[in-house]
Amino acid sequence: MTASEQKTLKRFYKDATVAEHDGAFQIHLDGRTIKTPAGRALAVPTRALADAIAGEWNEQGEIIAPHSLFFTRLANSAADAVAPRKAEVVDEIASFAASDLLCYRAPFPAALAARQAELWNPVLAFIRDRYGATFEVAEGVGHVAQPPTSLDAIRNAVAAYGPFRLAALHMMTTLTGSALLALAHVDGYLDLAATWAAAHVDEAWQAAQWGQDFDATERLKRRSDDFDKASRFFALA
Repeated sequence: MTASEQKTLKRFYKDATVAEHDGAFQIHLDGRTIKTPAGRALAVPTRALADAIAGEWNEQGEIIAPHSLFFTRLANSAADAVAPRKAEVVDEIASFAASDLLCYRAPFPAALAARQAELWNPVLAFIRDRYGATFEVAEGVGHVAQPPTSLDAIRNAVAAYGPFRLAALHMMTTLTGSALLALAHVDGYLDLAATWAAAHVDEAWQAAQWGQDFDATERLKRRSDDFDKASRFFALA
């Protein structure tokens, strides 16, 4: 039975355990291997990640709550969606760098422009030093073409990751709107809080000027939680 088939099921197993198989790690429910929605036996590259997935299943109550199976869902995505089309996923992440959040600055107000520069310029400098990739910065939203050599450098860096880390990196990129921020985070240059703050300079500035919107704040909190979990998944993988 696949994880996706268990959306409304009562807990039907006693224990989730981990077993090594052919150099990877499977998660078993009472000895039966968890399968992905595509029917593959779910096998992850590290014991640490497998333990985290097993932990999600062991923490379930009488009713299985799919939303609480974050690592399982991301591992399924890595196995079913990323591994078979790795080049496409690499290109998707690289496409963010081609029009990266960090490269488009507010022309005004001056305070917002200064805050963007304060948080974003050091990241661009890190990316330049780390990958030899220089990115052009412009005011407004008109497209600015980035050097092909810089985009190639980012694409090559992303392509070096296996499907499980790539799945997590893809999620972090989409949640922040920036491949460069995601890379700066996984490289250890920015911690979780600094990455999220840099990704949401505009929202923080708007909230400071006009006050917080409850619904928007709740949405950001859920997205921030997902970013934190994706970061942990990347580290465990």
